[in-house]
Amino acid sequence: MKNILVPTDFSENCTKATHLAIKMAKIYNAEIHFLHLMTTPVDWVKLDKLKEKRYPETVKQIGIAKAKLRELEKEAEHEGLKCQTFLQFDSGQKDILEHSGHFHHDFIITGSSGTKGLVREITGSYVEKIVRKSTAPIIVVKEDEVTFPFKDIVFLSDFKEDVSIPFKEVLSIAEKCDAKIHLLRINTETDFNNIELDLKPVMVFLEKFPNINKYSLNVYNETSVEAGINTFLNHQSADLIAMSTYGKTGFLNLFSKSIAEGVTNHSALPVMTIHIKK
Repeated sequence: MKNILVPTDFSENCTKATHLAIKMAKIYNAEIHFLHLMTTPVDWVKLDKLKEKRYPETVKQIGIAKAKLRELEKEAEHEGLKCQTFLQFDSGQKDILEHSGHFHHDFIITGSSGTKGLVREITGSYVEKIVRKSTAPIIVVKEDEVTFPFKDIVFLSDFKEDVSIPFKEVLSIAEKCDAKIHLLRINTETDFNNIELDLKPVMVFLEKFPNINKYSLNVYNETSVEAGINTFLNHQSADLIAMSTYGKTGFLNLFSKSIAEGVTNHSALPVMTIHIKK
């Protein structure tokens, strides 16, 4: 992790994402970039200074945004970090990805304005779009307060396919934080099986990482993946949920679009997604 992008709208959850990004940048000695997207009534980049005066409210909003970005820059530099800030006009998810690609960001941390339990609050947002299309790992910060360094990380998978690459990303963070990884598989009512037998693919997967020593193996039979996560979290606290995405349609296709969107939207915990190239 050398270059972290933090898209922000200065909301409460984005502020929590900023604080997390700064802390993670410190332990990785990474550079951090803050990016704010602003929609303007006209093409602001091509507007000359004289014509800008026709839009006093927009000029005011730009001034506020620049001031907030300067505060973020000061906060990062106070922690000894290299930092850059960017204000983009009339931007969308394509611009975020182009920006990220240009600067070779290898991690993205942002906040979601979604409300717990309301999938429609997130669906269609720029957060969903960059998660779907970005090749860099992403952490989306939600309603819960963020605990860092992470102490308990849930790695959710059905372990039917090789998820070694995303697991290595999670393992890197766990080692930096001295965190315990809880490998979690959830069987829904369509594939209820013997719990002991269902541990086998998880155990076989773990053989690829013989040096890992802080972990637990978990299998739950529940009516849905979301219910399984909730059941697990009723018995075990966690600071981060990590999953994989194939970057096709919807959020995460490790299980299915509907399951993944449900997990991401209903979880108040930070959610990390890692893209798997197919």
